[in-house]
Formats: sequence, structure tokens, C-alpha cells
Amino acid sequence: MANEVITTTLPAVESREAPHLKRVLGRWDLVLLFVVAVFNLNVVPSIAANGGVTAWLWIISLLLFFWPQGIAVIELAHRYPGEGGVYLWAKEVFGDFHGFLSGWCYWTNNMMYVPTIMLYFVGVSVFVLGPAHAGLADSKSFALAASLALLIILVVMNIVGLGVGKWINNVGGLGTLIAGGLLITLGVIVWIRFGTSVTPADFRIPANPRFVLNSFGVICFGLVGLELASVMGDEIENPRKTLPGAVAWGGILSGALYIGTTLTLLVAVSKDQISVLQGIVQAVSHMSARVGIGWIIAPFALMLSLSIAGIGSAWLGGSARIPFVAGLDSYMPEWLGKIHPKYATPYAALIVHATVSMILVVINFSFTRAGVQETFQQLLSLAVVLQLIPFLYVFGALLKIAMDKDFQPARYRRPTLILAGASGLLTTILAMGVAFFPAQQIKSLLRYEVWMFGGTLAFIGLAAFFFFVYGRRKAARKLASAVPAL
Repeated sequence: MANEVITTTLPAVESREAPHLKRVLGRWDLVLLFVVAVFNLNVVPSIAANGGVTAWLWIISLLLFFWPQGIAVIELAHRYPGEGGVYLWAKEVFGDFHGFLSGWCYWTNNMMYVPTIMLYFVGVSVFVLGPAHAGLADSKSFALAASLALLIILVVMNIVGLGVGKWINNVGGLGTLIAGGLLITLGVIVWIRFGTSVTPADFRIPANPRFVLNSFGVICFGLVGLELASVMGDEIENPRKTLPGAVAWGGILSGALYIGTTLTLLVAVSKDQISVLQGIVQAVSHMSARVGIGWIIAPFALMLSLSIAGIGSAWLGGSARIPFVAGLDSYMPEWLGKIHPKYATPYAALIVHATVSMILVVINFSFTRAGVQETFQQLLSLAVVLQLIPFLYVFGALLKIAMDKDFQPARYRRPTLILAGASGLLTTILAMGVAFFPAQQIKSLLRYEVWMFGGTLAFIGLAAFFFFVYGRRKAARKLASAVPAL
């Protein structure tokens, strides 16, 4: 009898009123969100620096990772709609801890990734002042101050709400399309008028493929982003109708822009001279000088800066929804689940995300001897590993759903889900493994490996700590609420 009473009273403990988020994202808002989130020009220079062989890696990644990702997002969002995305999907399919670990890694990777966006913003925006000021990007003090200033602005805009913050994403998306289109157009003009120094030998696998291996992980990382809208599932207008078309258009545009800009960068700049922070502006500078339109550098840098700000806003705002949902589930401090009384946004989670990102930027600049470019690469590589952990769950969920003996089709049939799940899962495992190979910007192999292994284990350990500490507290609260009823 006692067990029966507990069973009937516990659901009441769980059911506290969910916060009301505003549905403000339409189809074209999502398309631009996907473009600005998936097509990140900031990763292109570090990939192109490894030469023409990366073109093949792009094609392989698009077929074996990006296409399955689109299928997974559409299928899982249809089966499990709501706020949380990768957190919610893993939780529903594999259980609470796996959901929390998936969401935690998705969130914490962005603590690393958002600072790299800030650094890239600094590297590009100095060209707005003229090429003579390009050296400012290598100044640690300037890079730190500018990065923190941009981060504060983006946090404020996202707290005001997606109704306002989405315009940063939209402007960033348009800026990305224009910047990518201009870069490719200049490349075609230069190729037609002057030819290119790129030869078939540049597309062969080098004798020492170590650096190329790292770029494969970064490529898969660069193709992540189609799931971002589902993290904000409760803020999309009619998500089941809106999401599939937006995923298709966003994916096609992003894939074409990635391959086009990588090849253009190789046409314009020798791979040995590509800067991971300023490579895109370098390419435009070289090509525009050759065709006699050098004046375009400053406007292009301004457009690209807006694009980068949009990327930062999209990932900051999207990933902050993970601790927000975890706070509602009580696996993290409950105040992370608070929404702003006026703007109805998860302001506490946004502030915490920005604060941790600021701390990581300060630590990397203040307590290491690494330069700005090496710091960028270290943050990016750890972000790659943490970002791809949730996709082990995403593709694993597809396989588990497809293998269920009671399988019922939702958006796709069983063979499609098995093929997409297997392809995506194997590619994700490979991409995570090769991320531990250092990129050519890394000067100290020991420091890099300590950072990678130590950082990965530390963040996973923190996930277990938060889950089990707050999980026990959650169970204790349930029991305490059930005792008076008994």
C-alpha cells in the first residue's frame, strides 16, 4: 500500500510549470541560422593550410557525416520535439545520465569554441582599420580586451531575447553568404585571368599525413550545426513543418560554401602562408590587389566581422539552452533554469556560459606561453572532441530506434536510419580520434596532449560529478515530498 501511495504522488513532484518561451523562429530564420552556425569561415583557414588534399576530406565528410546528421536531426526532432535537442534525444533514448553527458559536452565545447570565434573576430576586424593595423591581432592584450567586449555585447543581445538576438544571427548569416560568395567570385576571376599555381600534386596525400589527420576532425566539427535549432525547439514556429525544409536548404548552402571557399583560399594564398586567424582576409587582399580593387578589403573585413559576430551569437544563445534544461531537470543548480521576467530568456544560463568562456580566454592568455594562433588551435581541437561526443549519442539513437523490434516509421524508414546511423557513428569516432593529432600551428607536443587528454577527462569528470550530486539531491527531494503523503 505504501508503494502504491509513493507511485501516485511522485509525478506531482516532477510537474512544475515549464517556463513559457516565445516561438519567434520562422523557416528563413532557421535557414540563416544554419548557414551562420554550420558554415564557419573561421575554421576554413586552419583546414586549407593543409593543402588541396582537404578537398577530398570535405567530400568524404559531407557524404559520411553531414548527410547522416541531417537525417538524424529531422528524425529525432520529429520523434522528440521540445527544448534541449541533443540533451533531450539522448535522455529519451539512453536515459538520464547519457542525456546529461550529451548536453554537458555540447555546452562545454562551446565554452571553448565561442572564445575561438572571439579571437577570429579580432583577427579579421583589425583590417577594417586598414592593413597597417593587422599586427594588432597578434597582441595578447588587444585580443583579450576585444574578445571580452564582443562577448559581453552578444550576451546582452541574447538576454534581450531571440526576437532581437535572431537579427544578429540573420545579419551574420547574410554576411556569411556575401563574404563567401565574394571570396569565391574573386577566386574564379583570378583563376580565369591569371591561372593558378595549384597542381594535381597538391591533392595527393602527403608522405607525413599527421597534420592532415587533425584537419579531418576540424572538418567534421565545422559541419556540426544542423541540430542547433532543435536545441531551441520550443522557440520555433510549427517545428515539424518548418524544420525539414530549413535543414535541407541550410545544408546545401553550407556544403557548397565550404568546398568553394577552401579551394579559393588555396588558389589565392600558398598553404604555407595561410594564417589561421586572418587567412580569409589574406586571400581577399591578394586577389583584390591583382584585379585592381584593393579598396574592397575594409568593407569585406567589416562584412566578415558581422558574420563572425553572428556565429558567436548563434552558438552562445543555442548552447546556453542546455544548462537551462539541465537546471529544470535539477541535474545542475536549479537557478540555471530561470528565465528573465521581462524578456522570457534563459538569462542565468547565458551569463554562466559567457563567464566561463571569459575565464578560459584569460587563462589561455595569462598562464601559457602560447601565441594567439596556437591558443586558437588548442581551444579549437578540444572543442572538436567535446562537440562530437553528443553525436555518438545522436547516431547511436538512430541505430537503436531502427533496431527496435517494434519500430514504427516517423520521417524515414528503417534502412535509411541504419545506413545514416552507422555511417555517422563510425565517422564521428574517427574524427574524434584524429583530433588528438596536433595541427601544424602547435609548437609543444607535450603541452598539446596534456591539454587534450586532461581537458577531455576533466569535463567528463565534471559531468559525472554534477549529475550524481544533483541527481541524489533530486531523489532526496522526491522522497521528502512523498513522506508527508505517506
